[in-house]
Amino acid sequence: MTFSLPIAAEANALLDRDPLALLVGMVLDQQIPLEKAFSSPYVLAQRLGHAPTAEELAAYDPEALIAIFAEPPALHRFPKAMAGRVQEVCQVLVGTYDGAAANLWQDAADGKELVKRIAALPGFGKQKSQIFAALLGKQYGVQPPGWREAAGAYGEEGSHRSVADIVDAESLGKVRAFKKEMKAVAR
Repeated sequence: MTFSLPIAAEANALLDRDPLALLVGMVLDQQIPLEKAFSSPYVLAQRLGHAPTAEELAAYDPEALIAIFAEPPALHRFPKAMAGRVQEVCQVLVGTYDGAAANLWQDAADGKELVKRIAALPGFGKQKSQIFAALLGKQYGVQPPGWREAAGAYGEEGSHRSVADIVDAESLGKVRAFKKEMKAVAR
């Protein structure tokens, strides 16, 4: 299945072919619209002139990376914090996964290990880790034994809870309706 968000085709294509771009999109997916979060890796690649590697971002001058994130239009609502978060995640990838984002999930023995690995990344709590595991399973075929259970409700087939479930405009609408309903319940 090809990831298909309502963003530029080039941005979707980058998410499909570059595991680091997908992970960076997930890192940025907080307190901004998901379209902005998942299109920002493409904008980052445009600003750098190429799709960056984890090694490159891990070693990037922090102030220069903040400036790239803050350049209008900013890649995130909080460019300084999120440039730092992306850099921290890339440093973990370099130190633990040979600099390859796909190594984070490729040989996970089961869904619990997958979620545990994701949750060890800076900025990934339980919910975000489960959503990313569900995204990997539903959209990218990363399906170690027990991945649906480890992803919790986000792994349920036919659910419309998160970015993991978005394949077209209709499913985006269902996810937005679910999130709106959850916010109303929380109040």
